[in-house]
Amino acid sequence: MLGPRSPALPPVLARKGRGAVSNLQGRYEVNGREAFDDGWERDDDEASAIKTIVTDEHAKTILTRNASPDIPFNVSLNPYRGCEHGCIYCFARPTHSYLGLSPGLDFESRLFAKVNAAELLRRELARPGYVPEHIALGVNTDAYQPCERELGLTRQVLEVLKECHHPVGLITKSSLIERDIDLIAPMAEKNQACAAITLTTLDPGIARTLEPRAAAPARRLRTIRTLAESGIPVSVSVAPIIPFVTEPEIERILEAARDAGAIGAHYVVLRLPHEVNPLFQEWLQAHFPDRAQRVMNRIRDLRGGKDYDSDFSKRMHGEGVWADLIRQRFSKAVERLGMGEFRGRFGRLDGAQFRKPLTVPARPAAAAGRAGGNAAGQLDLF
Repeated sequence: MLGPRSPALPPVLARKGRGAVSNLQGRYEVNGREAFDDGWERDDDEASAIKTIVTDEHAKTILTRNASPDIPFNVSLNPYRGCEHGCIYCFARPTHSYLGLSPGLDFESRLFAKVNAAELLRRELARPGYVPEHIALGVNTDAYQPCERELGLTRQVLEVLKECHHPVGLITKSSLIERDIDLIAPMAEKNQACAAITLTTLDPGIARTLEPRAAAPARRLRTIRTLAESGIPVSVSVAPIIPFVTEPEIERILEAARDAGAIGAHYVVLRLPHEVNPLFQEWLQAHFPDRAQRVMNRIRDLRGGKDYDSDFSKRMHGEGVWADLIRQRFSKAVERLGMGEFRGRFGRLDGAQFRKPLTVPARPAAAAGRAGGNAAGQLDLF
């Protein structure tokens, strides 16, 4: 729970175009910070605007592996750290703490682009012992966030995967995925690609505060239709379900997605790990002060009395009476709408046609020297 705010501080206020309302201190920061209103703050939009900064990063590895039993994939790839969409509920926010940055406003304004993502992927797929598994693209942070329009890192990754006939599943809340239909559709025709569009709410007003720089709900529905008409299997991710905020819309979201062409659906109940918890509660106080306590009480009902439970068997869907009610509502709606076809499709993507990359970039000299042992390292001296 959030602690009491200092009486010297103004009430929590929303920031236009941003999800978080503060730059909450990360849990690994050495030096503490305390906000103090000295009277010099300006309230106009120009003064409070926070510019997005994208920094190039030369990553050492690009594929992330997990063994979580409640996740339908073992391998994922994320071309970016941080996400400008600014979704207040994003479970990836705490990862910015590892960089010495805030999971709050820093997460959505100080981004890192893995500019060598495609190069690293080529090297990984070319390894002698590489065994193809379907890759989830854009799970931790959205692979189609606004900076992708200029940088094109996701498209470069898709070009490598298409060349290698490697199975991939994409999840996004951006219409920018339509740009890459020329790559994804031929892969889908060979059962090597599928997509999921996250649709949290149909209310554009709620979406503007919940996911301030993501595509509007109506635009996402159009993206589902465009992908489906291009022959790409599409599901809808109703995530997260937030009690008393987006939860009343479950059935309407599923119906709208089905009408747009989605053939499957899944959901996740709101998760509040680490710094996401106080950030979300700040957001509630800024946007829904009248129901903030009610929302948190229901979240605790879903989490065994706690704000969050990371147990694999509970973290995605919760537990108890209210969790069962959400599960029943969702499953009955999916059954009624005939949206069960997508279930398990991600795991059924075809990796049997995989082939090694046609070209493999040489490793940087320093890395090659380290791999060659002491002799190579000594030669580097000359």
